[in-house]
Amino acid sequence: MVDLEKMGASGSTALDISASDSERAALTKRFGFLGLPAFSARVTVDRRPGGQVVVEGRLRGKIVQACILSLDPVTQDLDETFRIVFRQDLTEELDPESGEAVLSAQADAPEPLSGNMLDVGEIVAEQLSLAADPYPRRPGVKLEDVLPKPRQGERGGRPPKSDQRRHPFAGLATLRDKPRRGR
Repeated sequence: MVDLEKMGASGSTALDISASDSERAALTKRFGFLGLPAFSARVTVDRRPGGQVVVEGRLRGKIVQACILSLDPVTQDLDETFRIVFRQDLTEELDPESGEAVLSAQADAPEPLSGNMLDVGEIVAEQLSLAADPYPRRPGVKLEDVLPKPRQGERGGRPPKSDQRRHPFAGLATLRDKPRRGR
């Protein structure tokens, strides 16, 4: 946690974060990884005039996830940079004609920041989740490698017509043709 009041109006602080075994285990569980053998970050927090707070950093480590096709472990080396701009006094701009709030469509629009405490650990954890590959895949694995092979007499992996199940709504079709009682 960084207390922005202690930094002054235009201060700066640098943090070296190295996750402990218990913190890595908690992050592994939180994000559904198979493992997080190494994780660290170097973060700089700059308080600038006008109420802006810029958080920049670099994440390094290793993430172990399950391959989306084979479920085998896949290791991803992590070396990512990030930059987030916060603004403490984020007031809405009003349209002069209608008086309604105008939303900014800028890609680099600042994030709102309430209070004087900045949770840098949570920012780093969120950046870890964004840096992780959403679809990890073991090199060389193809979808065809994990699909069941067609049996003798099958076409393209589909079961023969005799093995196909009835449509789940087939029973409703028979009810449609029956006369209704009492109506």
